[in-house]
Amino acid sequence: MVTLQLKQIRVPAGQRIILEDVSWQVFEAILNELGEHRGSRLAYSQGTLEIMAPLPEHERTKVIIGDLVKALLDELNLNWESLGSTTFKRKDTSVGIEPDDCF
Repeated sequence: MVTLQLKQIRVPAGQRIILEDVSWQVFEAILNELGEHRGSRLAYSQGTLEIMAPLPEHERTKVIIGDLVKALLDELNLNWESLGSTTFKRKDTSVGIEPDDCF
């Protein structure tokens, strides 16, 4: 068995790494070790973990779409709150996702 530390893994912008057979506990540990202030996004589903690093173009598009959604919500007089790239996790279904932005 080969063991790597997270600091040994680099994900270039626009690329992704997919890891198989990752337990929920390992997923939680990876989230904890990576911390909240990072450029990568994680998605976990029933043992499969995807780590991706968005391109700068993706980030620009994210901001434009977010601004459009905010304008629409305001125009419709709907209450909303922007939560940014919050991590949503459901241990009971073994699923975790980090959207770019959420409302």
